[in-house]
Amino acid sequence: MIPLVDLKAQYADIKSEIGEAIEMVLDSGQFILGNEVAAFETEFASYCQASYAVALNSGTSALHLALLAANIGPGDEVITVPFTFIATVAAILYVGARAVFVDINPRSYTIDLDQLEAAITNRTKAIIPVHLYGQPADIDPIQDLAKRKGLVVIEDAAQAHGAEYKGRRVGSIGDIACFSFYPGKNLGAYGEGGAFVTNNNDYARAARMLRDWGQERKYHHVIKGYNYRMDGIQGAILRVKLRHLELWTEARRQNARYYNAMLEGSPVILPVEMPYARHVFHVYAVRTSHRNIVQQALDAQGIQTGIHYPIPVHLQKAYAETGYRLGDFPHAERAANEVLSLPMYAELSNEQIETVSAAIRGALNARTA
Repeated sequence: MIPLVDLKAQYADIKSEIGEAIEMVLDSGQFILGNEVAAFETEFASYCQASYAVALNSGTSALHLALLAANIGPGDEVITVPFTFIATVAAILYVGARAVFVDINPRSYTIDLDQLEAAITNRTKAIIPVHLYGQPADIDPIQDLAKRKGLVVIEDAAQAHGAEYKGRRVGSIGDIACFSFYPGKNLGAYGEGGAFVTNNNDYARAARMLRDWGQERKYHHVIKGYNYRMDGIQGAILRVKLRHLELWTEARRQNARYYNAMLEGSPVILPVEMPYARHVFHVYAVRTSHRNIVQQALDAQGIQTGIHYPIPVHLQKAYAETGYRLGDFPHAERAANEVLSLPMYAELSNEQIETVSAAIRGALNARTA
């Protein structure tokens, strides 16, 4: 079998380092926040080329606190895309704001700049560009527009650890950036985790209080807050894994190049690395109008695949309140019907990529034979 993600292979390579890190936390007794989490915050901020990182219990919490830190609430509007994981939009609704969608660019799968300004109203307070699949959004024009309009830019970088835009790391470009350390991410915890990253001291201070019941110091609650703290063990694990992240990222990028070579000239549409981007390939997604045929053929050969994401947020039953309908965002809707995520991880071998690619070609050739 070729898994979609192979977390066991990654763990096998760093097992002794992870064991030592966990044992250190167990010996210290610092199970919530603590020295390991604080050290990870410093190291991750430096990795992102940013001033501050606030470690949290999930990427969703990071999005929630980003909106709260930016003082966004009921009556406000936040612009984002419908082709994203549900958490991007859920966080907007958590604070009582309205999610306003803009379609995606069909090549990058990130927000369509040509449609962005028209979506801004006098209620708009923020833009959340999503760096989908590990590809940065074209963020300079977004920043320029936001400055002209007095808006906050919150990068949803949950899938983009180490991605770069014109040589700058995502997480350091917008006002705030939000990362997820869900286990399958390029930098994943062994459980849940997230981070709020910023260059703004006031935003960082607000996030630190908000994650810990609004405390400025123990039992001194300055604002109403939440229990969004990171566990000490997760901080220690992430410190270990952060040391390997660049090596893993280059392996992912090499695997993507090999997929491109193996699938060149085939009927599937390959992912595009935009000229401004260092794509980190959290997901390697091809496109085909015959997705079901390809997916079933690969499954029959023991090759796991995924779909990120089969239903855009505006068509999800739980988010019908956003007020959109089928046909409102044709690029997002078509992508949702056609994208297929292939196995992608640093430990993936050339032989495995060749097997996957041959299976795709075989499935589509059989259809046309």
